[in-house]
Amino acid sequence: MPPLATYVHSIDPIIASVAGVHLWWYGLSYSLGFLNLFLWLRRRRAELSFTPAMVYDLTLLLSAGVLLGGRGVEVVFYEWPFYRQHLHLIPAYWLGGMATHGLLLGGLAGAWLFCRGYRRQFWPVMDVLCVPGAFILGVGRLGNFIDGQIVGSVTDVWWAVKFPDADGFRHPVVLYDGLKNLALIPVLIYLSGRASRPGTVAGVFFFLYAFLRIPVDVFREYPTTLLGLATGQSLNIAMSLAGVCLLLWSQRNGPRPLPRPAEQPTATAVRVGSARKAALGFLIGFSLVIPSDWTQDVPARYGKRHAGLAHSLFYPALASESR
Repeated sequence: MPPLATYVHSIDPIIASVAGVHLWWYGLSYSLGFLNLFLWLRRRRAELSFTPAMVYDLTLLLSAGVLLGGRGVEVVFYEWPFYRQHLHLIPAYWLGGMATHGLLLGGLAGAWLFCRGYRRQFWPVMDVLCVPGAFILGVGRLGNFIDGQIVGSVTDVWWAVKFPDADGFRHPVVLYDGLKNLALIPVLIYLSGRASRPGTVAGVFFFLYAFLRIPVDVFREYPTTLLGLATGQSLNIAMSLAGVCLLLWSQRNGPRPLPRPAEQPTATAVRVGSARKAALGFLIGFSLVIPSDWTQDVPARYGKRHAGLAHSLFYPALASESR
């Protein structure tokens, strides 16, 4: 029996199509997240003693890490039975398949590479990145909802949603998670102005993100398991413990060091800036082609709901399967 008040999901997940290539609301969440990251770092540049080139480099490394990490965790932990039979689909971002925990791991890797290259301390930089990190995770979940993906368990609550590709009325778990992520932003901003020990803000972020996601994921239907639990729940517990360990570690360290003076930009740095701008523009634009579907759902879902040139042209075998 349906709940007394319901919402039937009928939002078109596609913003527009350009030459048969679809641009997705979910992909827009990455584009907005990367742009917000760049603007946040540019606003904090003096505080961080970053040159303009360093702002671009950190944005590029973090954005690339997010895309690679999200895809990598999806392949290894969620969809390996599918990908081992379709290895050529691993780089096919435009067919969907990204994992939230992978976004965080990839972002960590990108920040680490930046700090290693510029000889900066890692955790003070990570503390600054937590606010744009919470933003991209929040808008990403809103993109999931617009695309009609990642449904919760069947329920009769009055705010239940009837999703396009799921039976019955469901918990909108991605809205729960998205609002939780956005709610972390004022907490992190508050801590950023008061925490003097490097790693404190990052530790709070990791812990709250993962720990508060545990009750959210109780209402989510996971098709895969890890260590006897739903895959996401196992990763949530691991990340919560990592956040606690980071907090304990940060309390044993002294106050964060004063930032190093920023290097003066040179003529070479200005010339290189054009390439950096082009690279950032490419990542922001490329992100628009990412839907939130699982890749293994392409044959059943892609042809039915939103088949496009990027699907049929690059992967004709799967295009024929979806008919």
